[in-house]
Amino acid sequence: MQRTWIKDTVGQIGQEVLLQGWVHRRRNMGKMVFIDLRDQSGTCQVVFLTNHAEALAAAGGLGHEDVVTITGQVNARPAKQVKADQVCGSVEIEALDLSILTKAAVPPFEVNKDTLAVEEDLRLKYRYLDLRTDRMQRNLRLRSAYIQKCREFLYQHDFTEIETPLLTKSTPEGSRDFLVPSRKHPGSFYALPQSPQQYKQLLVGGGFERYFQLARCVRDEDLRADRGYEHTQLDIELAFVEYNDVLNLVEGMVTQAAEALGFTIKQKPFPRVTYEEAMQTYGADKFDLRTDEDKAKGVLAFAWVVEFPFFEKTDDGKWTFTHNPFSMPKPEHLEWLLAGKNIDQIVTQQYDLVCNGHETGGGSIRAHRPDILKATYQVMGYTDQEITDSIGHMLEAFSYGFPPHGGIGMGIERMLMNLTGEQYLREVQAFPMTTHGRTAVMDAPGPVPTNQLTELGIKKL
Repeated sequence: MQRTWIKDTVGQIGQEVLLQGWVHRRRNMGKMVFIDLRDQSGTCQVVFLTNHAEALAAAGGLGHEDVVTITGQVNARPAKQVKADQVCGSVEIEALDLSILTKAAVPPFEVNKDTLAVEEDLRLKYRYLDLRTDRMQRNLRLRSAYIQKCREFLYQHDFTEIETPLLTKSTPEGSRDFLVPSRKHPGSFYALPQSPQQYKQLLVGGGFERYFQLARCVRDEDLRADRGYEHTQLDIELAFVEYNDVLNLVEGMVTQAAEALGFTIKQKPFPRVTYEEAMQTYGADKFDLRTDEDKAKGVLAFAWVVEFPFFEKTDDGKWTFTHNPFSMPKPEHLEWLLAGKNIDQIVTQQYDLVCNGHETGGGSIRAHRPDILKATYQVMGYTDQEITDSIGHMLEAFSYGFPPHGGIGMGIERMLMNLTGEQYLREVQAFPMTTHGRTAVMDAPGPVPTNQLTELGIKKL
């Protein structure tokens, strides 16, 4: 007999089915035993009766999270016992046979209850148990569904999905890099990508006019509720586009994906707010446009923030980029950039997508000429040699004819926080970091053998 998903038992009243899953709850009721059986599709009630004594006896010793196979008959519940709020609330399984596949130790916390109040380090140490909870199952399945909808949209619009390298070069992108020592090149290091920024531009120059990927991005930055060392970014780049082309396409994708999943968007098209307006009105460049009623209904309030200043002063008085050094200034400010004049007045063709108070994505129209990109680094005080060392490969690439292009990177976790209403990144990631920067379950970072360090040319202090 083939296995039946629990959710499919509703349509099989009177039939015999084979179910497999975890014991969610068990209740001994005199001469009967009831369990709630759970698989990834849902939960159903199974009753063990005296007419199947062997199965009944075995059921009496079941513990929470035991893994079992049950053969049983699907029966309709009496009308008064139907649980309309449950997937299988209209049926009950009468057990005919029980096989215990795995006995479970007593869990360190109750899996059949919400674990949000459980201490973070304990939840993440036993994340594989935490993932069994309704909250985590719901959140990660919604994450998968959202990604699927975005992929479908992009394939429908002639995009090609391409992966880019994880071992790359350290370049200035706004945060500290995670560095990986090279065994083959002692004293030299790879960097894990903060984003696929340069590779996606190179792909566009390589003739892939519409590219996307689900990119893992790694940044050594201070951890917060909505920020971790690792995140997944829906990375998109398009050739032969102008500012509005990118915004309209991304807006269409987000709208189609969110509405297909049953969400309501407050305002379409998304409002566009300049950076200056945002700072004057909200005091920040990310803001929440929802009313209390919107929040209660789970409404999504998107907005674009546009017209950012290109540069800002660092604490030591030098100029640095506000968002991305690979961006294009507004057309009317291009000559200022090339001449190194009016630096504080240069506005860039950058844009952020905000939703419900979170920055959900950011991008720009890119510099596609070597003189423009070089001028940006000159404003920031780079010498010619430093420019060559940092981005010489990009300047050379641009000399071979790159089209005007632009794109965006959209944080999957940030979007899922909006969709689920969660306040913490860890609630929408499978294996997140703790707030102390340690990896769930694996408890990294940790020491490595001395001989391994020697191979890498590294000595302990």
